[in-house]
Amino acid sequence: MDTSRAHGRWAALLLAGLTPVVAELTLGNPPLRQAWLLLLWMPIYGAGTVLIRELVRRTGRGWPAILLLGAAYGIVEEGLALQALTSPTIYGVAGWAPRILGLNSAYTELNIPYHAVFSVALPILLVDLIVPALRDRPYLGRTGLVVAGVVFVLGALVLRWTTAFIDPGYQAPPAALAAFVLAIAVLVLLALRFAPRPPSAVPRTIPAPPVVACLAGVVAFGYLALLFPFGDARHPAFTQGGWVVVPMVAAALLAVVAGVLLRRWTAHGGWRDRHSLALASGALVAHTVFGVIANGENTTDRVSLAALGVVMVGLLALLARRTR
Repeated sequence: MDTSRAHGRWAALLLAGLTPVVAELTLGNPPLRQAWLLLLWMPIYGAGTVLIRELVRRTGRGWPAILLLGAAYGIVEEGLALQALTSPTIYGVAGWAPRILGLNSAYTELNIPYHAVFSVALPILLVDLIVPALRDRPYLGRTGLVVAGVVFVLGALVLRWTTAFIDPGYQAPPAALAAFVLAIAVLVLLALRFAPRPPSAVPRTIPAPPVVACLAGVVAFGYLALLFPFGDARHPAFTQGGWVVVPMVAAALLAVVAGVLLRRWTAHGGWRDRHSLALASGALVAHTVFGVIANGENTTDRVSLAALGVVMVGLLALLARRTR
């Protein structure tokens, strides 16, 4: 029992450390020369993902619950801590697309699903593949669960404090904060209380892992490229005026189609760990490629991110050999 608890603590630490690397560093945000910023973000990112995994494993829920809680995490970070969902000045995101009910619409559509997938689901999936013996069990005891919750709250407060220097003087309207808290509560309730029905139709066959990797890469790159202005663009997908709604709708449709297909494929008895790793690998490689294109401020940043991507591919290849 002591050995199992020790392994669980190490797995939790691995998950906590891996989460900000997957979510931020491998996207080039921050650039590798500012990697020390991960120490500032690790409390909210790492503890938040560990807390989500613990709650899901303790309640016997699955990946839909992880994604719903990941979306709730995104609202905590972007809505309550950073308050970037409503700020009219931070990062310039208010100018991406029309603000809807005070929300920075394109930024919200981009970041809430992004956090659900890249800040929560993919790090959990990777650690489950690295430590398969513990994939269906909680990593921590009750004390560890409480500690993760406390660190998560403190991490959110630290992020809010540092954001005061990025977006000085801004405070989200009380109505918006109340709406965010309500949305978080609803997502948590749905995740932990209501089990989704199995898909009505399960395919006879599923794509081979290389095909899964390619499709995951296309979806990840496409979603980011449709919503995040890059190059000289000031609006999503180089649109202007009312045309901005086109990439926003396209991104939503892309996410829905990908979710439906993935839900059907994972319900197939032939879905194996190599498929899961291919899914994670394709998404991670594509999002790092997008980071090289969109986030590099200079050649040095782009080259260093590309080098980090090569290291990441090598580590994924080693994990693939172990998974076989």
